[in-house]
Formats: sequence, structure tokens, C-alpha cells
Amino acid sequence: MTTPVCTSASNAAAPARQTLPHSRLRSTGGTPTYPSFSSYVRARHSVLLRTARSLTANSSDAEDLLQTALTKTYVAWERIEDHRALDGYVRRALVNTRTSQWRKRKVDEFSCEELPEPEPVPGGDDPAEQQALHDAMWRAIMKLPDRQRAMVVLRYYEDLSEVQTAEVLGVSVGTVKSAVSRALGKLREDPELGLVR
Repeated sequence: MTTPVCTSASNAAAPARQTLPHSRLRSTGGTPTYPSFSSYVRARHSVLLRTARSLTANSSDAEDLLQTALTKTYVAWERIEDHRALDGYVRRALVNTRTSQWRKRKVDEFSCEELPEPEPVPGGDDPAEQQALHDAMWRAIMKLPDRQRAMVVLRYYEDLSEVQTAEVLGVSVGTVKSAVSRALGKLREDPELGLVR
């Protein structure tokens, strides 16, 4: 895991602000208020990296995506008055950045008919079988169109409501409902998931 490059930049740019440890974050109504950008990154990095990982194919891309989103957040830090909105701001930056990458990406990934490893035999609560199901689910999610994948990740992995998902993506609630419904239909029909059910 890499340390965000923006952390030291925020300390250098704002020496007058005192950086408090995570345990001393100010709180308003149960929601933390972060005294500096670096304190926010320290407190929320792992959660935000999990979101970035959900939107990308590998951990290196996730770290790069998060760095870009955190850079955008750092630039806008002084304009974000409500710290309850910070996670939403970063999530939005993650999704927008990833969408831009999808649009610019050259087609350099190819799907194949056969998986390189045989499917495990289903049954029981064996950790290996649970991992196989987890991996199969992620492979199925990665086959979804980009927009549907983002909605499924925000709805079910980030546990956002339909309204929150619509706000993050800048679409209507109806669009979220219909796209998620289509995505779930595709996941139900995925032959790989049928093998491990």
C-alpha cells in the first residue's frame, strides 16, 4: 500500500493548521470534522482504497485511482465546508476518474472461453470454497458494463441507498433501479456463478 502523495503537501501548504491524531478528531453530531487533509487521509484511507479496489481490476490501479481522487480532493479542500460530505466527494471523484479512464482506454483486454484453473467443487463452509465463490462473483461483476458495475459496487459493496448511488453518479433514482436490476439479472445468468452455487 502506498502513502498518498498529498499528505505531506497538505502539511507544507498549511503550516498554521495543527494536525491532530485520529483519536482527537473534532466531532459535530457524531460526524468527525477533520482539522487537515492529512488527518482525513489517515482516518479514511483504507475505506477509500476498498472503494477504489471495487472499481478497478487490480490493486495497483486502485492505488493510482485513489491517488488521483485524493489529489482532486486536496485541491478542493478549502471549498468543502461540510466534512460529512468528504467521503461522498472522494467517491464521486473516484467514479468520475474511473469513467474517464474507461472512455480513454484502448482495448487491450481480451476475454477467453476457458478459465486457466478448474472450478472448485461446491459445498459446505470450506474457506477455499468461500474464496472461490468470492472470486467468481468478482469475475462476474467485472464482466458487467462499466456503468452497471459502478452502480452494483456502490449499492451492494459500499451499501449506499438508491438515492445516494444516484447522487454519486449524477443520475436519476429510476436509472439506478433499472440498471441495477439488469445487472443482477446478468449476474443470476452468469454460468460461472451457477457452478459454485
